Amino acid sequence: MLGSMTSNVTLNELGEFLKQRRSKLSPRTVGLPSTTRPRRVEGLRREEVAQLASISTDYYTRLEQGRMQASAPVLDTIARVLHLDDDERGHLFQLAGKATVRMRRRGVQRVRPQLQRVLEDLASVPAMVLGRRGDILAWNALAAALVTDFSRIPEKHRNYPRLLFTEPLMRGLYADWESAAQVTVAQLRREAARYPEDPRLIALVGELSMRDRQFAQWWGDHRVAARTAGTKTLIHPVVGEVTLDCDTLTADTGPDQYMTVWTAAPGSPAHDSLRILASWAADHDLPASSGWET
Repeated sequence: MLGSMTSNVTLNELGEFLKQRRSKLSPRTVGLPSTTRPRRVEGLRREEVAQLASISTDYYTRLEQGRMQASAPVLDTIARVLHLDDDERGHLFQLAGKATVRMRRRGVQRVRPQLQRVLEDLASVPAMVLGRRGDILAWNALAAALVTDFSRIPEKHRNYPRLLFTEPLMRGLYADWESAAQVTVAQLRREAARYPEDPRLIALVGELSMRDRQFAQWWGDHRVAARTAGTKTLIHPVVGEVTLDCDTLTADTGPDQYMTVWTAAPGSPAHDSLRILASWAADHDLPASSGWET
């Protein structure tokens, strides 16, 4: 019975994802002729998606309503019709059960010893290890100086998406908080497809949806994103505005854990700011983690 309920929930998620994606496209975008007939809803109609995918409207309707499963070739065609990028296509297949990693009963998360050693050796760049749901498992002193003193936060609340939406200091840290927050929601949505039965992830999404209107809105958009490299501009209370490269490092031995590292090119103003921040962190004796379980 539980497996059937989970399957139905996932199929409903698949339907909502398809609705959201087709609502973002116009007939002109997909090469259909424009018409003067008014549209009741934004985006493509179901029959237009079905036409472009060479399937019946009834078939596509039942797929969107969560009443059936599609084959991999049909999903591939729909992904092409809806102009899904690689992350969104992978999300579609996971929701359809074609590439889903089932959530096994798991114990506590523990930062892997190899990542802990790397973290301890990184003295000149801010770095932190995150696990499932964005839980903060470990950090060095410079990460605490750059982002926030994670040691002051109760262990059960050391979660990056949660801090991003509930901590006023985090909202002020990012020069473009909305962009950073939207990407975080999209990453969390992608993880929810991998682990649809994770009770702590379900609770986290429920809490943030109730507490923050923007989170609920962005979660409802069904956008997905992978963790990749990028550039972040921060407004830091000690060193002022600083733009850093942000990279995500993963290991095959621990795909559920990843290290986020902020760096700057040698000789750049941002690199000088990190040196100043490192000196400030040493003066204020900010604690690094010794590994944390959740």
